[in-house]
Amino acid sequence: MKELGLISKLPINRFTDFGAYLALSSGEELLLPKGYLLGEEKEGDIVEVFIYTDSEDRPVAVTQKPLALLDEFAVLEAKEVTSFGAFMDWGLPKDLFVPKAEMGKNMVVGDKYLVKVCVDYRTDRLIGVTKYRDFIDTAPESFQPGDEVEGLIFEKTNLGYKVLIDDLFEGLLFANEVFQPLVIGEKRKLFVKKRREDGKLDLQLLAPGRVKYDEGSEMILSILEQKGFLPLNDKSSPEDIQRLLGMSKKHFKQCVGQLYKARMIQIQEDGISMSED
Repeated sequence: MKELGLISKLPINRFTDFGAYLALSSGEELLLPKGYLLGEEKEGDIVEVFIYTDSEDRPVAVTQKPLALLDEFAVLEAKEVTSFGAFMDWGLPKDLFVPKAEMGKNMVVGDKYLVKVCVDYRTDRLIGVTKYRDFIDTAPESFQPGDEVEGLIFEKTNLGYKVLIDDLFEGLLFANEVFQPLVIGEKRKLFVKKRREDGKLDLQLLAPGRVKYDEGSEMILSILEQKGFLPLNDKSSPEDIQRLLGMSKKHFKQCVGQLYKARMIQIQEDGISMSED
């Protein structure tokens, strides 16, 4: 089935007590269970659905979208680990199964892993694969220091944070150059520091050539560069500052003062933002 693992727009062919049957391009029908209908649909209406297999391995349509489609990567949490594989939460009623043979390493319930959604052509089921290096290529020499990229942060190691770029290349953010907590699974704007001989990329959070400040100031700047605004100022309570930044109010005011004097930020009534200069 060519629609398996993808988002498709399909017409409603007919209704039953169990839901609506959608027409596939092959001429076959596919069930959209009743729980996914609004009750306002009629025959001929086009609905946008994701197609996968249910707990009995029957093709089925749902209106929910998973965290990754076929041939896409996502960082997923392991919900259950067994002797034959792991079940990953990918946002659908049926978890994504990673067979033991497709695990890059032993998995632990509650931990997050980089997973690629693939088709097991022996069974025609969607499965997850954590042997991500099977799909990684060497970064071309066209990547130059200072290039801006979007990276998916997928693993923390002793050296730093592993990053997936363009679903094809692997990069690394060194721990001693990270000035704020990073979340496994988040996507971030990053900059190429250098391309290594092994074809991997060294990355950095800051744009090349930017003046570096102390750790607290760098953390504030990194948040502002990512989110654009921080709802804190010198009138904020110590509790709010500690909760959002993990620093004391005194340290926060020192950092804000340093950044303001350097014309890096603007101070507003309800918070601070990046300077427009």
